[in-house]
Amino acid sequence: MSTPTSISLYLIPTPIGNLKDITLRALETLQAVDVILAEDTRTSGKLLKHYEIKRPLESYHIHNEHKSIIRLVERMEQGTVFALITDAGTPGISDPGFLLVREAIAANIEICSLPGATAIIPGLVNSGLPNDRFVFEGFLPHKKGRKTRIEALAEEKRTMVFYESPYRLLKTLNQFIEVFGPERTACVSRELTKLHEENVRGSLLELLNYYTENTLKGEIVLTVAGKN
Repeated sequence: MSTPTSISLYLIPTPIGNLKDITLRALETLQAVDVILAEDTRTSGKLLKHYEIKRPLESYHIHNEHKSIIRLVERMEQGTVFALITDAGTPGISDPGFLLVREAIAANIEICSLPGATAIIPGLVNSGLPNDRFVFEGFLPHKKGRKTRIEALAEEKRTMVFYESPYRLLKTLNQFIEVFGPERTACVSRELTKLHEENVRGSLLELLNYYTENTLKGEIVLTVAGKN
């Protein structure tokens, strides 16, 4: 076992909606690194422009990560310092980043993960459901394995937190009702930190009825009570 001596990769959370939700340390680090790796350079470019950060910006996303990892690690070993950011939230949480971190650690490269924005915690706390113990499930599979994944949670006693698309929410609520029952308490949080933030709480059936009648837009955190 050896100990890395200097940091070559910073994982920097970015705002999930409100641009003010970025730390001073994150801004200082983005100003100081050699290269910023971004999931979508157009989205991240707006954030960097807003804060007048003028560092080289390169694309790093799920479609190119396997091809680019080896070269990125080589550049770190040669002394290049990178910051990895995602479109919104903390790198590696339901988006690209894990593989790069794993390979950097395997190459004995020092990494540093800064604390900051993520949608999981605001959604969980806003729900009013127990948050002393919870399980984060991220996005459910779109097709294969989806039903099996939900059924595996039938006996889960901890509060469950999911990410979901507005296009699949009604399908998800229907499937949850089948497995968890219509009276299971839940909360749909959308547009967190933004002007039109909304947290709708109730039973799964009440939420299904509400969103059947109301237009739904924006990214969603769906929090569901565990089994009593």
